[in-house]
Amino acid sequence: MIRHGDLILAIDQGTHSTRAALFDARGRQQFIARQPVELQVLDGNRVEQSPNQILRSMQEVIGGVLHNTGIDTRQVRHAGLATQRSSVLAWRRDTGMALSPVLGWQDRRAAIALKSLEMHENRIRQATGLRLSPHYGAGKLQWLLANQPEAAMELERGNLVMGPLAAYLLQHLLPGSIPVVDAANASRTLLWNLRTRDWESELLDLFGIPREVLPGCRPILHAYGALAGGSIPLHAVNGDQTAALYAEGRPPVETIVVNIGTGAFVLLPVADPANCPGGLLAGISRSDPVTGDYYAEGTVNGALAALEWVAQRYRLQDWLGQLPGWFDGVTAPPIFLNSIGGLGAPWWRPGPEPEFLTEPDSPAQALAGAVESILFLIQANVALLQDMHPDVGAIRISGGLAGLDGLCQKLSDLSGLLVQRPVQTEATARGIAWLAAGCPREWPPEPEGRAFKPKKNPELQERYQRFLEALEASK
Repeated sequence: MIRHGDLILAIDQGTHSTRAALFDARGRQQFIARQPVELQVLDGNRVEQSPNQILRSMQEVIGGVLHNTGIDTRQVRHAGLATQRSSVLAWRRDTGMALSPVLGWQDRRAAIALKSLEMHENRIRQATGLRLSPHYGAGKLQWLLANQPEAAMELERGNLVMGPLAAYLLQHLLPGSIPVVDAANASRTLLWNLRTRDWESELLDLFGIPREVLPGCRPILHAYGALAGGSIPLHAVNGDQTAALYAEGRPPVETIVVNIGTGAFVLLPVADPANCPGGLLAGISRSDPVTGDYYAEGTVNGALAALEWVAQRYRLQDWLGQLPGWFDGVTAPPIFLNSIGGLGAPWWRPGPEPEFLTEPDSPAQALAGAVESILFLIQANVALLQDMHPDVGAIRISGGLAGLDGLCQKLSDLSGLLVQRPVQTEATARGIAWLAAGCPREWPPEPEGRAFKPKKNPELQERYQRFLEALEASK
């Protein structure tokens, strides 16, 4: 358990950057180091990253906070790792050398191949809590087995490992360890059963994935071993969005958590994952060998990714710094059908081609419309969670785009809920720190940030309805 004077190392490997932060025993961030990582969008379906670049970035940020800050590393008694979910790769069991690129969570190259399994979708959903989607790991692992000659060669030698990015990073963080993965990242593969908390033979047979190539499953809270080059024990591994649930400690059941990065994710703790509405996902967010915490989730594939798409289409330069003023200055943004990466929850289809219903008159209008489309996709999922849990009274928002006051206010207006934005909007690192510290009861909430109270906004409501109607008409 956490003691006064202890420090916690939180490693957060995300789509666009890797971060390492040190927190004290009261959950206060002491240091942080960041390293960008590249994302390659090769075409509309293929999204890749370099495993070597991600690994180097992780090693560099860990070194940055442990060796360049003047701290006594003997105080660092806990470590936790959170990674982007649903990203997978293949590597060699003996050396840890990557045999493929990382196929990113946005990658959809397996979409056509998965159509042959649509008759099994209900069974897959009952077992995993997920929809049959190319965004999750199984289809990508199928593709690697069929298209990476090096993987096929190592499979014959009994030297192939495939699975979530977290397992690859763990093999390098923990020298000499056998390949393992946490429950949260395993659960995003379509191969892992929410109730047995292990790989399911029926699903492995369905997707043609040999069990022997997968890492062993471990609880989220587990004694994983000591980090390379030191004696810091790794006590928790989780997905980035599920770790963010715990930024304030154990999350209240009446608060929806919205985290907006490359995608946007809308989560609410639930007692029974079987009770989630059909358009939402279910998953596990915290587990030990005996107990588990579950959640319902709405997934929006195009958040920052949608803004980047619009900026590229309209050849906008240095747009990110101007975004707050542009968004606040456009009173009636054009409606943007945001299907970047495919429509996630609650539609679960590729969607129409991304387009504006009316052509923007300016860069400000284009980006404002894209931001509002993110808001509309989030609200569609918030509404489902409100129907499922009428006692919901607030939204806690985090992630890079949460810094837009206008987005927070409009989300409050649309949902009719109080939107709370903490001072520190990078929730993943603080959440994995709390888990790694043993889930201490004394984990003070961050200093109060800003609260946005709902206001009447009929024009916004009208644009939201037009957005929904346009998506419905595009089937």
